[in-house]
Amino acid sequence: MYPVRLQDVGKTYHMDAVSVPALSQISLDIRPGRFTVLSGPSGSGKTTLLNLIGCLDRPDSGHIEIAGIDVRSMNDDQLSDFRARHIGFIFQNFNLLPVLSAFENVEYPLILAGVPAAERKQRTEALLEDVGLSNRRNNLPGQLSGGQRQRVAIARALAIGPRLVLADEPTANLDSQTGAEVIALMRRLQRERDVSFVFSSHDPQIQAEADDVVFIRDGKIVGTEQREVKA
Repeated sequence: MYPVRLQDVGKTYHMDAVSVPALSQISLDIRPGRFTVLSGPSGSGKTTLLNLIGCLDRPDSGHIEIAGIDVRSMNDDQLSDFRARHIGFIFQNFNLLPVLSAFENVEYPLILAGVPAAERKQRTEALLEDVGLSNRRNNLPGQLSGGQRQRVAIARALAIGPRLVLADEPTANLDSQTGAEVIALMRRLQRERDVSFVFSSHDPQIQAEADDVVFIRDGKIVGTEQREVKA
């Protein structure tokens, strides 16, 4: 089963009397357990496509299946619950809650999911260990470097045990060395946890590491590249 399947998906944004086509007739299968990059210039539609895959927005036409479920049939409350339980998100601006510690930020989605306290503690501690931040568990986001904040965000995205993780330009606010370290971390965790990662990015470091690349221009897929899985 594909973690993501899109068929003839279209999206147009309406601003006053102006209609702006963002995506047109997008058909795409995301292969399971892969590092997939949506690549294209600014304004190409890659972030819109990522938002549709993440159920953060709705298409105007076509069908979207996540793990075999037709998400277009869900209402807003159902979509919110589906996202919280099945999809992890990593953002370029980290989106950490500034008043919560690193531990509490990672734990937060587990609280929303109703995971018992003892299990929450065990899973959160294990994730912070995985991303190398056990010694920063009590630090607030403002007390962490950009790379450390993104590591917390990665741990938080994996907290619920998703089969799909979406990342919107996750290295955009990092220097090249820190970005490379974060990419290597995501790649390791993706393999260890057999999770499908989907990125929107024009970072050549991420594209070089990708298993699959989907090239987008002017709201349309103009090419794909499937590579041998890296050892």
